[in-house]
Amino acid sequence: MMIVKTIEEIRDLVKGWRAEGLSVGYVPTMGALHEGHKSLMERAIAENDRVITSIFVNPTQFGPNEDFEAYPRDLEKDAALCDSVGVHVVFAPEAQELYLPDKCTSVHISGLTDVLCGSKRPGHFDGVCLVVSKFFNIIRPDKAYFGQKDAQQVAVMKRLVRDMNFEVEIVPCPIVREADGLAISSRNVYLSVEERKAAQVLSKSLKMAKNVLEQGERNAPILKAAILSCIIQEPMAKIDYVEVVDGENLESINGEIKGHVLIPIAVYIGKTRLIDNITYDL
Repeated sequence: MMIVKTIEEIRDLVKGWRAEGLSVGYVPTMGALHEGHKSLMERAIAENDRVITSIFVNPTQFGPNEDFEAYPRDLEKDAALCDSVGVHVVFAPEAQELYLPDKCTSVHISGLTDVLCGSKRPGHFDGVCLVVSKFFNIIRPDKAYFGQKDAQQVAVMKRLVRDMNFEVEIVPCPIVREADGLAISSRNVYLSVEERKAAQVLSKSLKMAKNVLEQGERNAPILKAAILSCIIQEPMAKIDYVEVVDGENLESINGEIKGHVLIPIAVYIGKTRLIDNITYDL
């Protein structure tokens, strides 16, 4: 496995693969790799001749009071995991390789980025869309793999590809969970033992919501109220949002639930903000 730092080198590698008629899969990450990332890479390896994983803590998607400096970084450990899975290349550029000092270009998707996490983190998805556009342009993959845990990000990436005519297929991959149901996340390391136990309330509330849907409930406000009542029973939990939305355009459902529905939640456990979701088709 190679670790590549420059745009020129990664482009040359991909050009060589293309000349051989090989397909290219791409897994974008910010490092701090875990079993969730591993599942994305395994899927990419199963479906492509060559796989690139990028490891880049993107400064443009962090707000002024967010954890950019504290975000865990361990390239050696992350690269070892990529190598063990069978990834062919790790692309790990420095920020100055991607962003020139006088950069003046942005990528903004309206609507989809104004709700849920986007409404709580102004500018976050502009940074995500900018860096992913750069990676798509540099790597030009056939398929790009994203975890469904970040459901809003998946929806935004699908719209980015559609609107910008990128020749890449967005492949959403299932949420990977711990044995107790907690969605695996790089930020789980911030949780104390007590907070880690309290965090189970996220998956517990969503499992309950799924059961309510399976029992025939179709009223979105009633479903949302049931989730809220479940979460507030946990003293360490502070709700950021609980929503019932259309799974494609992320518009809030205020009446009857139908079609492809997404139920995303964001909850603070202590100082750590966790997200989770389920989808349901009617």
